[in-house]
Parts: sequence; C-alpha cells; structure tokens
Amino acid sequence: MSRRKPPAGAVTKAPDGLPAPLFDNWAWQDRAACRDVNPELFFSGESERGLRKHAREVLAKSLCGTCPVRRECRQHALVVGESYGVWGGTTEEEREPALHARTH
Repeated sequence: MSRRKPPAGAVTKAPDGLPAPLFDNWAWQDRAACRDVNPELFFSGESERGLRKHAREVLAKSLCGTCPVRRECRQHALVVGESYGVWGGTTEEEREPALHARTH
C-alpha cells in the first residue's frame, strides 16, 4: 500500500501541545469503512436534534461497527479533542467525559 500524499498547503509541523499532523498517521484512514462515505453521515447539521440526530448517529455507528480501524479512529478523536461528530463508533456525548477529564 502506498503512502498517501498530504494535501497541498498542509501544515508540516503541529503547534506545541498538539499531536503530529494527521498525514503522519494517514495509513489507518485508507482502511476506514467510511473513506468513501459522505461525511455528513458523521456530523450533525446546525439544527439537527432529537430523533433525526439519533437516527443518523445510529446509522453512522453501525458503519463504524464494521470498520477495521475503529480503535485508531476513536483514539484519534480523543487525542485531538474532537468534540463534534461520530468517531470510532462514539458520539460527541459519549466522548465528552474523557475529553472533560483531560482538561481538568
């Protein structure tokens, strides 16, 4: 498997305190079950709430359940403090306690 080139204009060094740029750890993303799926499945719209949000999250999490890199994806979301969307089969609400614990 060849290594994916970073996008044009990509940052080559992360600011202090942040993980290395994403392209340094790109390989797991190439194996993700969601690599060809519309990202809107994983992120709620501004006005999305209630049953509609829950249904979209259930669908996104079901795809995550088939993913060979779910653990890497979830770990990435926790390391970078991702507070939006479904990552590695977890919603922002499910990650919030871990993210909150990191900041205190």
